[in-house]
Amino acid sequence: MGTLNVLMLNYEFPPIGGGGGQAHRALLGEYANRADLHVDVLTCAPQPGFEVETFAPNIKIHKVGIKKAHLHFWRKSEVLAWLRRAKGPYRRLLRERRYDVAHAFFGFPTGWLCYRTAGRLPYVISLRGSDVPGRHARLQLEYKILGPFVFKPIWRRAAALVACSEGLKARALRFMPSAQIDVIPNGVDLKRFGPAETSGGDSRGALRLLTVGRLTETKRLPLLIDAVDHLRKEGCDVSLTIVGGGALEAELRQAMGQKGLGDAITLAGRVDGGEMPDIYRGHDVFVSASVQEGMSNAMLEAMASGLPIVTTRCEGVEELVTDNGLVVDEPQAARLAQAIKSLGDDRPALAAMSRAARAQAERFTWSAVADRYLQIYEKVVT
Repeated sequence: MGTLNVLMLNYEFPPIGGGGGQAHRALLGEYANRADLHVDVLTCAPQPGFEVETFAPNIKIHKVGIKKAHLHFWRKSEVLAWLRRAKGPYRRLLRERRYDVAHAFFGFPTGWLCYRTAGRLPYVISLRGSDVPGRHARLQLEYKILGPFVFKPIWRRAAALVACSEGLKARALRFMPSAQIDVIPNGVDLKRFGPAETSGGDSRGALRLLTVGRLTETKRLPLLIDAVDHLRKEGCDVSLTIVGGGALEAELRQAMGQKGLGDAITLAGRVDGGEMPDIYRGHDVFVSASVQEGMSNAMLEAMASGLPIVTTRCEGVEELVTDNGLVVDEPQAARLAQAIKSLGDDRPALAAMSRAARAQAERFTWSAVADRYLQIYEKVVT
């Protein structure tokens, strides 16, 4: 086979969006400068207009701009606006180059463009989480309306469906039991994210907790605040840093104020990606209470940085957390607090989990992810 021509689509791409865009950019980093691969990416820009950027000699990013109110939060009207405006550039790309395969991150909205041209170009869909009907509080109406009449037809015509965790695959199969779904997990940059020189926390200092993600209902951040409240009332010296922006900031600040936790919890807001390695290294334990995740990029980055995980059970946990953390089956603040306290009280165990976290992260490389997707492309093309 000569040069493989791939058209990738993603309605969010850094600096817009969250984990799906970050994973896409990491995948492009693995494909950069390959003579046997040409990639065009169709994505979004935060201001109206159209622009083309060169990511690498063999990769160009075509950005269809809309007026976005927030970089990391999508209004329904913005999703539909991008879909309408992306239709023309998408068809122009198909006219200008003969692609072998299309790869859509998210079954909707990006998968819709591929669905409309499935007779001309086979497509692969990466299911990321929010595009699979589940417990996402804000999208229940969309799941009911679009699920049977839009999502399922898009999935059926796809040449391949890929979930980023076994848990997400299971959720997808509950929605569409007949689907054939591969699993390719997320990866992590092991050079960029690494442990501090002394991992496992200072045996005499406060236990420094960290969580990273959008401030949305799905993350159940009030549960983490309540867990810190439990710990402080028991006399435990703990602090929590919450990194991320979103609509719930005012509500979270109010909850912190009511519980008198202003000195124990820091709302750091959205942080530039370049600062994140140091932020991870400046903490001892990564905590999460998410209702659902495809597979958490932040959790992988924390593990690579040597942070043990304390989390409620959700998708992707089975693959990530073994001897490197604790999984709480019941999403209760008292249970989370108990798990966190057990690590704070046993610093040697915390240090052992820190080493195990790094070792577990080393199983998830972006180079392996890239190779798996190339295998999918080649299977579709042949």
